[in-house]
Amino acid sequence: MSLTSIASPEQTLQSVIAFFEHLQPSDVHRLATLYTDDAQFKDPFNDVQGVPAIARIFNHMFETLASPRFVITQHVQQGAQCFVTWDFFFAMPGMNQGAIQTIRGATHFVLREDADGWRVALHRDYWDAAEELYEKLPVVGGLMRWLKNRVNN
Repeated sequence: MSLTSIASPEQTLQSVIAFFEHLQPSDVHRLATLYTDDAQFKDPFNDVQGVPAIARIFNHMFETLASPRFVITQHVQQGAQCFVTWDFFFAMPGMNQGAIQTIRGATHFVLREDADGWRVALHRDYWDAAEELYEKLPVVGGLMRWLKNRVNN
């Protein structure tokens, strides 16, 4: 799909959803067709600006995780404001015999129109790193679960 065919925020969101649901290492270079040059990306581990920095995050994901994939579960859009919920499936090589792990989260996208059409200007991921990741790690997980129980009791 060329950028000139992305004529509306709704079409852009559908393109972004399709991109992430089918994302492969060879697709990362296509981020520039969906994101503005100065796009911001923030998640529990990263806070970067610009397509090259965002691409490094996704390249790192493919380098360090086995079989990472996103499944979009819902989306809501009001003009340029978009909210997407997702499940992220992956395996961590060398841990739990490669058992598939799941992180459930959400993304706030803000779209902006420029000379190339509507594209993502802000990508903000929300997910609980403690519950979704740290509690699943062998040593750290036990400590995180203990702390959680202490706080809740």
